Amino acid sequence: MTPTIAAVQTAAVSLAAHPDLLVRGARGAHDRSDFLLVKIVTSDGVEGFGEVSATPVWSGEDGASARHFIETILAPALVGRPLAPVGGLEDVMDTVLARNPFTKAGVSIALWDAWARTLGVPLAVALGGPYRTEVPIKLSLSGDGEQLERAHAAAVAAGFRAFKVKVGLGVDGDVERFARARSLVGDKAFLGMDANGGWSRAEAARAIRALAPYGPAFAEQPVRPGDLAGMRELRGFGPPVVADESVFGTDDLVRVVEAGAADVVSLYVGKSGGPGRAVAMAGLATAFGLDVLIGSNGELGIGAAAQLHVAAALPRLSAFPSDIIGAHYYAEDVLAEPLAGDGAVVRLGAQPGLGVTLRDDLLREFR
Repeated sequence: MTPTIAAVQTAAVSLAAHPDLLVRGARGAHDRSDFLLVKIVTSDGVEGFGEVSATPVWSGEDGASARHFIETILAPALVGRPLAPVGGLEDVMDTVLARNPFTKAGVSIALWDAWARTLGVPLAVALGGPYRTEVPIKLSLSGDGEQLERAHAAAVAAGFRAFKVKVGLGVDGDVERFARARSLVGDKAFLGMDANGGWSRAEAARAIRALAPYGPAFAEQPVRPGDLAGMRELRGFGPPVVADESVFGTDDLVRVVEAGAADVVSLYVGKSGGPGRAVAMAGLATAFGLDVLIGSNGELGIGAAAQLHVAAALPRLSAFPSDIIGAHYYAEDVLAEPLAGDGAVVRLGAQPGLGVTLRDDLLREFR
């Protein structure tokens, strides 16, 4: 008999970024993140965990708004319902709360974790995989001069070998920053660029031409999210175009496909509204010939584990490294044991559900 949802609990956590690795991009500096951890308890006593990772300037959501909506709207709608199918519970959340995909994703991750633990299988298996047990990853480099050098040194010390550079802050400075990054990582290292929508069409065209000698692997979100025609114009005369901020839900993905605006789509568990929906969106993207990588909103360990299981469950994943950075970005980890990996790849384990455990002090914070 399928267990029911007995309780939905939350715990707030706020963490500072690693001082040498904090992101400085077109949307400002990301030096601290407020998160809401979510726990689902089933009638069988199984616990599943999720994470709301949202940055207000980018998504309009944060830990405080997530806690309000979960405690007052989503939990009352879910408690007492059967745990499966999880997709049906995601539909219930859409019925009672418009938008807010990151908040729903936090609950969805916990629901999927509880369901996979109930089945006794890794989440990647519950999602239809795994198709792989290792996922290549990369880390963002930002800042100028000594800041950039410190970021690179810290990334290398953590084992990273693939990178992307934050640009979109002014073409001349962008070219200088990327050129310096290329000299630091070497001619053969994987190095992309991420403008976070900070360039105009003219600036993007000029920057891409100026950066060509430095071999950028891709241009991520070169112009504002809604300028799909501009993204289409940039394809073909430079590196592959990655759509990131242009794609939240399925409707956005369809618009990008119809506009021919990208070569690769960066999908987030948070933007998609949960692991199952991220897998479904990836299937739609690949059906139309778009590669998919797993992008990041600065997740903690729970969110990074969800990213890993989604990446493992996709029949097709881009050769471009994904952004499953987990605790690397923060000054401390929320997990009792970090995800398995060495900075170059992150590895899938055989434990049920997400396969991770929160620190004891955080487990005591749930209410």
